[in-house]
Amino acid sequence: QLQLVESGGGLVQPGGSLTLSCAASGYSLNYYAITWFRQAPGKEREGVSYSSSFDGSSHYTDSVKGRFTIARDVAKNSVSLRMDSLKPEDTAVYYCAAAPEWKITTPAWDNAAEYNVWGQGTQVTVAS
Repeated sequence: QLQLVESGGGLVQPGGSLTLSCAASGYSLNYYAITWFRQAPGKEREGVSYSSSFDGSSHYTDSVKGRFTIARDVAKNSVSLRMDSLKPEDTAVYYCAAAPEWKITTPAWDNAAEYNVWGQGTQVTVAS
């Protein structure tokens, strides 16, 4: 079965950068939509960025557009999230999640209920 493991979180100063990685095992990600979600203390989980296996398209929540970049590495069967110009409000636990591509309609790419495989999460803290 498909398993996901996130890595790359940590403590970074405002304005800094981090790259998160979501490594998959068990199945190829070639037929899976991958979305990064995050959850801050006391807040609901929100979709951050989506990557389509179908056409390579991506989507971002408005608050991270222009700062975050999602990318697939087919050879490594992984998906990364490059985060630049980090802000304190980006502080959260970040999760990658997978769903068969056919289940995801792009207007609802951030519907967490459609994703059936989740990683354990990695903490990102942006503070001085």
